[in-house]
Amino acid sequence: VQVVESGGGLVQAGGSLRLSCAASGSFFSINAMNWYRQASGKQRELVATITSGGSTNYADSVTGRFTISRDNARNTGDLQMNGLKAEDTAVYYCNVDTNIGGYWGQGTQVTVSS
Repeated sequence: VQVVESGGGLVQAGGSLRLSCAASGSFFSINAMNWYRQASGKQRELVATITSGGSTNYADSVTGRFTISRDNARNTGDLQMNGLKAEDTAVYYCNVDTNIGGYWGQGTQVTVSS
């Protein structure tokens, strides 16, 4: 199973970025698609989750600013990030919970300049 993120980069505070995640391989279904982030010197934290049915959940720190979505048919997902803050700077990881286990992408760097 391969999980590939894209869309990271450098943005000014208040700006927007859209991260994408694509999963491929020998799985039948993705139960949940999750976005995590890890800032330098900090533990990895869950940012947003979306189930196969479309239910979503967000960390308090991003609620109202980030939106998670997915395309079940294409095994892809996005994280739309608006109103970015310096504290959102981190490596963002896509994690997929499939019928054969959980898999991680390699991460994509998001840097927000203040």
